[in-house]
Amino acid sequence: MKQSRLIRWTTVFAAVAGVGLMLGSVSAEKKDEKKKKTRVADAHWLMEGLVAPNSKALDAAIKADKTNFKRIAMRAAMLNESGHVLMADGRCPDAVWAGACKALKENGAKIVAKAKAEDMEGVTAAFKKLKSNGCGACHKAHKK
Repeated sequence: MKQSRLIRWTTVFAAVAGVGLMLGSVSAEKKDEKKKKTRVADAHWLMEGLVAPNSKALDAAIKADKTNFKRIAMRAAMLNESGHVLMADGRCPDAVWAGACKALKENGAKIVAKAKAEDMEGVTAAFKKLKSNGCGACHKAHKK
């Protein structure tokens, strides 16, 4: 009877250990997949093709004689999305980058909300924060 319990417990232990090893290898595979670049756009292209044009257009829309809140919200939404994209696919090299992306996301969302409320003061304040805490902070550390 003791031997039968020992065999059962050994079998259970072996099964649990086997499952643990399988899960560990799946987890390691997922980590390896995260390290691999799966998207073709590098950070420079995203800056030149997504961030800079939307930032410049948002700045122009804010300074325009006739306020177009829909255009302001759309450009801010693109900057918000860029904060997500710049963190994806292993593009984030450090905490400065991560903080700048967070500023893009948070302030981009604030600008959208303020634009929907047609609050130009709020739009302008959030855009200043986006530029200083997002663009400015990251460029200071990474743009040579």
